[in-house]
Amino acid sequence: MTHLLHLDASARPGFAGKDEHGSHSRNLTHRFVSQWAARRAQDGIVYRDIGQNPPSFISHDWIASSFTPEERREPWMTETLAESDQLVDELIAADVLVIGTPLYNFGMPAALKAWIDLIVRPGRTVAVDETKLPEPYVPLLADRPRHAVILSARGGIGFGPGGEMAHMNHLEPNLVTALNFIGITRIHQIAIEGQETGGDVLAASVEQALCAVDALVAALQAAVDNPASKSDRQRQAEPV
Repeated sequence: MTHLLHLDASARPGFAGKDEHGSHSRNLTHRFVSQWAARRAQDGIVYRDIGQNPPSFISHDWIASSFTPEERREPWMTETLAESDQLVDELIAADVLVIGTPLYNFGMPAALKAWIDLIVRPGRTVAVDETKLPEPYVPLLADRPRHAVILSARGGIGFGPGGEMAHMNHLEPNLVTALNFIGITRIHQIAIEGQETGGDVLAASVEQALCAVDALVAALQAAVDNPASKSDRQRQAEPV
């Protein structure tokens, strides 16, 4: 059985085209997860709406607790790390991480950054090997194949790779860096652009993104069913 972890980070609670001021990124994740479940009802899905229920921000106490070896932690430290531990456990259990997120002011929403900060954990998702200086970091989630699907929505246009505004997009590059750092390297990206422009520009982008989501679901389900196939290795080497 394959396990999915589904995150929605948009501050908009509804769906674009259905609810006033609804979210395009939520539309994409809903499409992905519903298509996945329709074909593989036996798979497990954990959902977190971090846009509406943001994780905690890290604090001095959290940092002190996180960098204290487990055997030396005091009870208050264990309590401080409880939320982070739960989020990390969910991520470790996942075979496919699905992130729905808007581009806010050239980067990720604060809620998603809070989630990232809580799951990049010494001893849980990354280790340090001082014998490997100057790059001592060991990604602990490289223990088995995991996929991450980043489904994003942007108000403007040209923020994708090669676009005129790509240099101002710090959403996907930041996420990819953080996920690679802990060992998740099979990254797939689909985005909707043109929400501020609207009209045919937005409609075409939405249609293209929905078709890409459907194709990605089929490709990833084939990959998890046949993890050693040549086509899967090619997909893993060339993120969508």
